[in-house]
Amino acid sequence: MNSKFNRPKGFGEILDHTFSLSKNKFADFFLILLIIMGPVYLLEALINLASGVSFFRETGVGSGWLEQISSSFTDPELVETNLGADLGLILMSIISFVMAPIAQAAVLIMINKIRNNEEYTVGSVIKRGFSKFWPILGTKILYGLITFGLVFVPLMVVGMIGAIGAIANPFAGILLAIILFLGVMVGVGFLLTRWSFYFGSVVIDNDAPGLSRSWKLTRGRTWLLFGLYIIFYLIIGCINLAIELTFGIALGNSVLLMILVNVGTLFTTMIFNVGFAVMYFDLKVRHDADDLKDMIDDYNK
Repeated sequence: MNSKFNRPKGFGEILDHTFSLSKNKFADFFLILLIIMGPVYLLEALINLASGVSFFRETGVGSGWLEQISSSFTDPELVETNLGADLGLILMSIISFVMAPIAQAAVLIMINKIRNNEEYTVGSVIKRGFSKFWPILGTKILYGLITFGLVFVPLMVVGMIGAIGAIANPFAGILLAIILFLGVMVGVGFLLTRWSFYFGSVVIDNDAPGLSRSWKLTRGRTWLLFGLYIIFYLIIGCINLAIELTFGIALGNSVLLMILVNVGTLFTTMIFNVGFAVMYFDLKVRHDADDLKDMIDDYNK
C-alpha cells in the first residue's frame, strides 16, 4: 500500500494530501472529468447558442459598458429570450445529476489504484465507474430523498414557529427562528456527514446502500469531517465566484462565460472528489485498524 495512505491523518494532513495528490495527478483527474462531464457542458453551450445567447460577449441596454454588462444578467427581455432553453437546461441538470457521480466514482477508483500501488489507465477507471452505474444511481437518489426530508421538514417547522412567535413578539420570534435555523442546520450537517461516505462503500466495498457502514466509519470523526466539508465548499465557492466575477465583467452573460465557469467547475469538482477520496480512505484505515485491534483483543481473551 502507498505509504501516504497507510496511516491515519489529521485535519491539516488530509488537506495537504488532497492538494498534493490533485497536483501530481492533475492531468489524469481532469481528463476523467472532462471525458464524462465535457459532453454535458458542450451540449449546454449549444442549447444556449441555439436560443440566441451571444457566444463571445452578451450585453444589455445602458449608456455605459459596465451598465450594459450588468443588464445582460438582469434585463427582462434577455431573460425572456433564454426561456426557450429552459427545458434543455432542465434536461442538462438531470444528465449532470446522473453523470457527475460516475465521474466521482472513476476518481475514487483511480485513487484506490494509487493507494494499492496498482497500474491503471484513465479509460479503465472510467469503465469501472460505469460498471457501478445502477448501485450509484439508486443510492444517490436515496441519499437525495433523505437530504430533502432532513432539510425541508425541519425548516418548514422552524418557519411556522418563527411566524407564530413573530405575531406575539416580532423580535423574539425572529431571534427564535434564527437560533432554531442554526440548530437545524448543524443537526442536518451532522447526520448528512455521518451518512455521506455511503458513496465510497458502494464504489469500493460493493456495499449498497452503504449508509450503515458510513455511520460506522465516521464514528468519532464526524465534526472533523464536517469541518473539512466546510473548508472544501468555501474553497470551491471562492474559486467559482472569482471566475464568474472576473470574466463576467468582460463577457457578460455569454456562452463563453458559461464555458469558462464550467471549466472552473471541473477543476473545483476535481478537488472535492479527491478530498472525499482521501477522507474516505483515511476512515477505512482507522476502521480497519480498530477491527484488527478488536480481533487481537478477542484472541488474547
